[in-house]
Amino acid sequence: MVDIHSHILWGLDDGAQQPEDTLDMARAAVADGITHIVATPHHKDGKYHNPAASIRERVAEANVLLAEHQIPLTVLPGMELHLYGEVIEDFHAAEQTILTLNDAQQFILLELPHDHVPCYTQQLLFDIQVEGYVPIIAHPERNREIREHPNTLYRMIEKGALSQLTAASVAGQFSADLQKISLDLVKHNLVHFIACDAHNITRRGFALQAAYNWVEKNLGVSYVQSYQENARKIVSGHEIYVPEPKRVEKRKKFLGLF
Repeated sequence: MVDIHSHILWGLDDGAQQPEDTLDMARAAVADGITHIVATPHHKDGKYHNPAASIRERVAEANVLLAEHQIPLTVLPGMELHLYGEVIEDFHAAEQTILTLNDAQQFILLELPHDHVPCYTQQLLFDIQVEGYVPIIAHPERNREIREHPNTLYRMIEKGALSQLTAASVAGQFSADLQKISLDLVKHNLVHFIACDAHNITRRGFALQAAYNWVEKNLGVSYVQSYQENARKIVSGHEIYVPEPKRVEKRKKFLGLF
């Protein structure tokens, strides 16, 4: 089982702080059934700066550490890239600082601001796709504008972007409101991955199995199989399954805040 969004690398952002934290998170991931995990430190979010070379180096160190402690988990490189206007320039830079999921693959995990969707978002998503990359919108259910206007996400997906829900949102561990919007987005084919976005083993840990169990109970096992297969295909570099997105006809307002 593959988790495509985590903050398991120590000392890079607000996730693991020490190697011991990485070990604790790795053990928790394995207990949740995860075999491969993409490390996605924050980058260019106004606080953290983690260029590709630094992440690759820490991933290598983490895999050595896990092997020494006989923890059966493979850490793969990636980053959670905050949306900013100069992202294309950074792809073109001589020393490219942007890192795709599992390196060398075409998928980019993008983080929107929590309270709005910038006016330049649609154009930037288009520009990223013109460059040959596939943007994955991280935790859209936690964006206030998308919660209040779900068709904001529909327009992104319709134009070729993908999205990833947070496992704890799906499992109802954050709030009932976030669980409701998550279900609504899934029902309208606006979701392609579920991932943990784990930062630690206490308040923001692993809930991937709980999320899959909830989806299977409420929507059926075929949804679970699709999300699991899509995550595996990111690791193997294959094309993923993208169902036809549906417009959310009735405007709904979701008041729960992350």
